[in-house]
Amino acid sequence: MKLRALLLCGALAACSAATPPKVPPAGYAFPELTGRVVDAADILPQTPEAKLAAQLASVEMRTKHQFVVVTVKTLGGQTIEDYGRELGNFWGIGRKDINDGVLLVVSPVDRKVRIEVGKGLEKALTNDEAATIIQEAILPHFKKGDMSAGILAGSEGIIREISS
Repeated sequence: MKLRALLLCGALAACSAATPPKVPPAGYAFPELTGRVVDAADILPQTPEAKLAAQLASVEMRTKHQFVVVTVKTLGGQTIEDYGRELGNFWGIGRKDINDGVLLVVSPVDRKVRIEVGKGLEKALTNDEAATIIQEAILPHFKKGDMSAGILAGSEGIIREISS
């Protein structure tokens, strides 16, 4: 009888400790965070995607800064600024106490791209530097119809900035 009571107490404690699944804010639909590259819009070929994911893991090991690339077909009517900020917060990108995460967000249907930088990393990757990476590394490839090359070039630019 005591064993049953202990097992019941343990089961109840485990159930009460379980947290409910996170729900995105109203009006937002986010893909599942499955790794350092979340290609929900299916832009990146498999081999470059795997290489990029390995590169981002290496950067995180070296710098401790978390950098995630995400593509979504559409932003669901949200601005890319709001979508990127809300997604970064929802996923918890970067160390919580430092807020040093980076998201590269690409939406091909909406024709939008954004580099979302956590406050704790804004000295290493300023808004001006992020805008330059978008203008000089990403958009030239996008304009040629090669979104994959733009994502890879932009990722390299971001990595350079957050690694120095």
